[in-house]
Order: sequence, then structure tokens, then C-alpha cells
Amino acid sequence: MKYDIVIGLEVHVQLKTRTKIFCGCDTAFGAEPNTFVCPVCLGFPGVLPVLNHRVIEYAVKAGLALNCEIASLSRFSRKNYFYPDLPKAYQVSQYDEPLAVNGFIDLTNGKRIGITRAHLEEDAGKLIHSNERISLVDYNRTGIPLLEIVSEPDISTPQEAYDYLTNLKAIIEYTGVSDCNMEEGSLRCDANISIKPNGAVMLGTKAEIKNMNSFRAVERALTHEIQRQIKLVDQGGKVVQETRLWDEKKQTTSSMRLKEEAHDYRYFPEPDLMPVRISQEYVQNIKETIPELPQARMKRFVSQYNLPEYDVQILIADKDLADFYEETVRLFNSPKMVSNWIITEMLCLLGEERIGIRECQVTPDYLSQMLQMIETGIISGKIGKDVLAEIFRNGMSPEQIVKEKGLIQITDTNELESVINKILQENPRVVEQYREGKKQALGFFVGQVMRLTSGKAQPEIVNEILKKQLE
Repeated sequence: MKYDIVIGLEVHVQLKTRTKIFCGCDTAFGAEPNTFVCPVCLGFPGVLPVLNHRVIEYAVKAGLALNCEIASLSRFSRKNYFYPDLPKAYQVSQYDEPLAVNGFIDLTNGKRIGITRAHLEEDAGKLIHSNERISLVDYNRTGIPLLEIVSEPDISTPQEAYDYLTNLKAIIEYTGVSDCNMEEGSLRCDANISIKPNGAVMLGTKAEIKNMNSFRAVERALTHEIQRQIKLVDQGGKVVQETRLWDEKKQTTSSMRLKEEAHDYRYFPEPDLMPVRISQEYVQNIKETIPELPQARMKRFVSQYNLPEYDVQILIADKDLADFYEETVRLFNSPKMVSNWIITEMLCLLGEERIGIRECQVTPDYLSQMLQMIETGIISGKIGKDVLAEIFRNGMSPEQIVKEKGLIQITDTNELESVINKILQENPRVVEQYREGKKQALGFFVGQVMRLTSGKAQPEIVNEILKKQLE
């Protein structure tokens, strides 16, 4: 490729406080429109904002986890622009004196992506377009505390953007300052992208992409936008600095509006809020509350549980999943077996229902009990999959499911010999093929035994009897 790709990401993380950033309104998701509002977040004349101290605590905690320097002095400003879901016609944000600066995230490929800043601001409301002529406004989100995390333009490919976002989300979730639920708007991402000739120092004109509802959507949108900009420049055109919307159905971007510059917002210090002063003692106290973060946990999982990095990357990407894994291993000390069942079976069930590990009815206790049944030969691995699915559906214990459905493995040699003799008598041609050297025919007989016993035959005993009978 004759162009260098330059990508920077702006991620808005909703901080998990009970109340909004400058008033006492609830931040809960899903309430009736315009019910969690008050004169402060609606911007009534004469009202005064009061800073939520928990917002500062969470922002400092996130900043430290992202390897940022915490400013001893930061300040809020007014960012002026008119939009229907911004009742004050300005947004209270941090401009030239942000809370955290100069951080970084290390990708799995070893590349370090710089973080320019992480600053606090309030969210706007939400527009609901009921048809082409009518738009409704829900102000419940107005005043929700956001931490905007701005990366350096160090990202060179859509895959690196995906990796950066995955790592960022995991780090924030581990700190506990946000649930990072994209479906509820707790984490949103805008991407800035430009191209320039290989080796050129000056950056190209950037376009901003909005309206991406998943990390894979970000990756797809960036891939499309790279192709669009290259084609445009190759044909003699110029990239315009603008905001573009991603259409997931059409897999294309389209122009929304020309991109504003900082001076267009007419920033000035917020006169109703004092500057925020943060002591080193305060920062140190918060640093001591930061739990084990994803990279440290990854190293520990590899060394402590002797797991391959592939397994560990999947497990630690979700803190709840990693916690579930560790609790299960504590109850059933077979780290690789537990990992295999979580990655291949549990994640499949969770994906089908589109729920998280906390929301499902399989507990570490139930999973460990089921794995113990497999290890001791009470049930087979195949039956185990059915038992796990049943636990997932109704929350019954594995012992109860196995008992009620009669799923205990058949280990009685006489009973299995009777089934096997019947199968051999019905398939003389396959018996002959096996004896002529076609050893894979053994798999056919094992499959038939499992079919007739509804998967309850003990595989090792079946194989032993078959080989004895056939040879």
C-alpha cells in the first residue's frame, strides 16, 4: 500500500455513579423518558451545578489504570453549540486542563498506543426520530458523567483499533468504574481516520466516523473508510474534514456535517464550578484500590494455571468470566478442562442468549459438580453437554438433572456386550471391512452403540469390548 493509515479513537465511558455529575438525578437506564431530570440538568436559569465527588474518584481510578498522569489542577469549561438534545446550548466539559494525560495501552502485538488525555464531561440527551418529520427528545441522559478517553493517532490498522478498544474496555471493567455496556450507551466510540503518502510527516485531512455500535462495527467502518479515502485521492479528489455516519446495513459511511474546529465551540472556563485540586495523597489512596488488571492477570493465568495464551486472552477479556473461571478451578482443580468447557460450551450458550456470565443460571459450583461427574465416569462428555444446557435453561443442579433424566453412564459389561453383539450381527459387511484392515470402521460401531444407548454407554468400556469381539 502506498499510503500510511493514521487512526485516532475517542471513547466515551459512562461512569457508574448513582447520580449525575452535577445534580442528584438518578442515572439508571431504561426509565420513562424525561423522568430523571431536574432544573439543573435541564439548564433552567439561575440554577447552580454541584460536582459529584464520586465522579472524580472514578475518573482518577480509570486514569491510573490507563497509565495516565493525574493533574494536580483541572478545570471545567463550557463547550458552546446548539443541538436539540442539549438544553443549555452548551456542554460542561474539560478543555485545556484535563484530569488525566499521557497514558498508554499495550496491544497484544506488543505495540504501545498513547493516550493523549482522559477528561470529564456531561452527556447530552437522546433524540428519537419517530418519522421523517418528527423528532422527540429524552433528557434522561443529560448530565450523565462521561470520561472521554482520546488516543494518540498511533493506530495503523482497523485490527489494531479493535485490539485497542478490547483492551480499553477490559481495563475499565476491571476497575469497576463503568459496566461498559455498549447496548445501553455506557461505552461509545468515534474514530478519526486519515491517509498520507508513505513516510510523509504531515498528516492528511481526517474524517470522523460516528454511529458504530460494536467494536467489530468500528473495524468494518474503518476498513470501508480507508478504501473510500484512497479511491478518492487516487482519482484526484480531496478528503474533506467532516463527520460521517456508519450504516451497518449498507456497510458504508455517509456525510453528516462538516467537522468543527475547537475554536468553533468558543470554550471558556465554567464560572459556576471551582477548579478541581487533587493531592498526591488522594491519588495514592485511589491507586491502592485498583485491582489486578488484565495484563497482570494474563501473566498469572499463564504461569499459575499453565494455560495457552489463546485461552487466557478469551478468559480475561471479561472480568466476570475470569472470576467465574477462577472460582470453578478452586472447586474443581483441572484448569485446562475448566477452560475448555467455558470457552467451547459456556460461551456458545451465552452467545445464543446474548447474556453475560452473571446473568446465566450456571454457577461455578454447578459447573464443577458436572465436571466431577465426567471425570469419575458417572456421565460422558457428550451427556455433559446436554446437562450443561439443561442447567443453563432451568437452573437445576447437575445431580438432579442426571437423576431425573436417567443419564448415568452404562458401565455394566454384560449389558454393553448384548448391545454390541446385536450391532455386529446386523452389520456383517462392516465387520469384514474392519478385519480386512479398515480400522476406522471401529468409529462406526462406537457411534451405533451410542445411538442405541442414547449416549449413555461408557466409551472406554465400549471400545474395549468392540476390539475384543472384532479381533
